[in-house]
Amino acid sequence: MSEGIRAMWMRGGTSKGGYFLAADLPQDAKMRDAMLLRIMGSPDPRQIDGLGGADPLTSKVAVVRRSEREGVDVDYLFLQVFVDQAIVTDSQNCGNILAAVGPFAIERGLVKARSEETEVRIFMENTGQVAVATVATPGGRVNYMGEARIDGVPGAAAPIPIVFEDTAGSTCGALLPSGREVDTVGGVEVTLIDNGMPCVVLDAADFGIRGDETPAELEANAALKARLEAIRLEAGPMMNLGDVKEKSVPKMTLVSPPRHGGAISTRTFIPHRCHAAIGVLGAVSVATACLLPEGPAARHAKVPEGRTKSMSVEHPTGEFTVIANLGEDGKVQSAGVLRTARKLADGVVFP
Repeated sequence: MSEGIRAMWMRGGTSKGGYFLAADLPQDAKMRDAMLLRIMGSPDPRQIDGLGGADPLTSKVAVVRRSEREGVDVDYLFLQVFVDQAIVTDSQNCGNILAAVGPFAIERGLVKARSEETEVRIFMENTGQVAVATVATPGGRVNYMGEARIDGVPGAAAPIPIVFEDTAGSTCGALLPSGREVDTVGGVEVTLIDNGMPCVVLDAADFGIRGDETPAELEANAALKARLEAIRLEAGPMMNLGDVKEKSVPKMTLVSPPRHGGAISTRTFIPHRCHAAIGVLGAVSVATACLLPEGPAARHAKVPEGRTKSMSVEHPTGEFTVIANLGEDGKVQSAGVLRTARKLADGVVFP
């Protein structure tokens, strides 16, 4: 194809990818996915013939359109483009890529900027939930410069607070899709949970590891990876996800006691590579697991007092703070996070 497709490349949180208006992509899903594979350069471990960064965290796509839903500004579809396989999947959400959806919507004229700050209400098509992002817009223009810092990203940028509404069971149909806080899968106790991201929470000690190993160390552990994948395939149907062999969910999170004053320490496989950090909604799900009476996370978690809990989820490159608001029944009513984003390039790409 000789004609280019309009796209904006952005960093959202600790991820990076292409942001497209829905109208600029083929409406047929198969044609769209084939185009995105070409744009990213997949399947190829180096993605040398495309714009992907040879990592799942940099091979992501946001498709955005003006919403026709009451009380919603834009609809956002997240697509994960696999690096070394010809697969594009919408089976999960991405809270990091979500962080730049608000700025993108304003930049493209889908949402009119207000003075100083602009709230953008975003319907997440993958899960049917709403997130509210607050974007700095002094003078009616998106401002990316600021002093907010997030682990996993060098430097500072303007803060983008995001509050998630009604994320429990967003993909699996229930916060605890099996109906239990603890299940035994593959001979170990796990928590199957979905508070925005389907996760299998496991105790690192059950796998003979400390839980503070580097991602490279864990990726080199072939026996560990094989065991985690076997558990993941068994857990998929239990989480109402069906056969997950070619899906990027559920995520597999190994937990252990916090080392740096946080609530819990994590190492997450997404699902076959060890994440250098932890995903936004994955952190929300793990923080929620810490608040359960039982389970691997509850076993190690250091939980603060009060109905509003600041939960620091430690990961290989730092920490991720989740603010959980509990109702009178002790259940999580809403969860908020702080992210940043930056516009990297705007123009046309050639599939």
